[in-house]
Amino acid sequence: MQPIDLPGPKAKKYLERDGKFISPSYPRVYPFVMSHGKGTQVWDVDGNRFLDFAAGLAVTGTGHAHPKVVKAIQEQAEKFIHISSDFYHPAWIELSARLNDIAPFSEDALTFLSNSGSESVEAAIKLARHHTGRSQFIGFLGGFHGRTLGSLAFTASKSVYRNRFFPTMGSVVHAPYPDSYRPLLQTRAGEDYGETVVRYIEEQILTRLLPPDNVAAVLVEPIQGEGGYVIPPPGFFPALRALCDKHGILLIADEVQSGMGRTGKWWAIEHFGVEPDIVCSAKGIASGVPLGATIARKSVMTWPKGAHGNTYGGNPLACAAALATIELMEEEYIQNAAEVGEYAFDALEEIKVRHSHMGDVRGLGLMIGVDFVKDQETRQPYKAFRDRIEQLSFKHGLITLGCGQSTIRFAPPLSISKAEIDEGLHVFEHAITLAERE
Repeated sequence: MQPIDLPGPKAKKYLERDGKFISPSYPRVYPFVMSHGKGTQVWDVDGNRFLDFAAGLAVTGTGHAHPKVVKAIQEQAEKFIHISSDFYHPAWIELSARLNDIAPFSEDALTFLSNSGSESVEAAIKLARHHTGRSQFIGFLGGFHGRTLGSLAFTASKSVYRNRFFPTMGSVVHAPYPDSYRPLLQTRAGEDYGETVVRYIEEQILTRLLPPDNVAAVLVEPIQGEGGYVIPPPGFFPALRALCDKHGILLIADEVQSGMGRTGKWWAIEHFGVEPDIVCSAKGIASGVPLGATIARKSVMTWPKGAHGNTYGGNPLACAAALATIELMEEEYIQNAAEVGEYAFDALEEIKVRHSHMGDVRGLGLMIGVDFVKDQETRQPYKAFRDRIEQLSFKHGLITLGCGQSTIRFAPPLSISKAEIDEGLHVFEHAITLAERE
């Protein structure tokens, strides 16, 4: 398998212009300059073909440029592109009704629409404070909830996100996320590690740091994204839900990366048998058109007119794209995520047997992480090796992205085929083999 000469001549010219005009804050990992895409395939400006196993950070769930989504956007654009949230339009209303249908709780839902995951989290923070009259929150180490100052107060995955931005919003205390592969706490007999973490919250945070009646909400990712695609043990969410109910604390599920069918269900939290009070959605909700949604129980979204708003909320193009996306998910792609995700997981487990630096393979549906270690016994993260695999995969035509300390994430379009999984994993294993030889 021959590497591609990257970046190509056209890409180099664009990279030079990028450096002149675009903020250096963006965390670009390699020089991929996109020309166009179709489904799981993407091409750069020099005509090189790649398989996209990142989907724009778990965004293009229906694949690149799905004809149904493109048509919905085009038809809406011919009618009107913007009207502002001071008025009404059918697509906004219909999308909110569909989100009520698929919300992961039995109570009716009300939805606030915005433009991104960070904005959906910001709205959830404000709503929790307003509804409860409380000011304090609990988040989790390794969590990622955005980079705006409110959401940044919860983000605890990399210190660079906070460097020189202090003080962030106060009133957030972090607990360890229940990562049973690398636990931080001592488990007692008879409890799983998720229950251990909830016990820590109750016995330490709610006893020594925060009075329970001051806590508005717990904000948590059902599966940690940026933190390493970490899946909590089965006892975590039932115990956390019970603790929240005991103290009148709202449970906010940040499903920005894990929601909209990615795990083989509409929402990742549905795998754990509990209902949240508020759900934050974005990324895959509109197949790449910027859209965020804060979906809450009707009994929780009690703020009055003017308490929160925005100019672009309910954007017509985004709503049209989201309605088409939901139809596609419902018709085939959620089921495909479950089936092809299981196929990919099994294939990665087979690859793991042949490579000693593959420490843990974990995932649900098409949200899969491969954690690389220096030694399988000590489980010490091997970041340099992970980074090298990321680069070598790119050089051989596979788009991937790292997360956590030493994990490669697989979050391809939910439309991906088993044949494309086979092709991508062949490249991935080749990259591992090359890294081992270096």
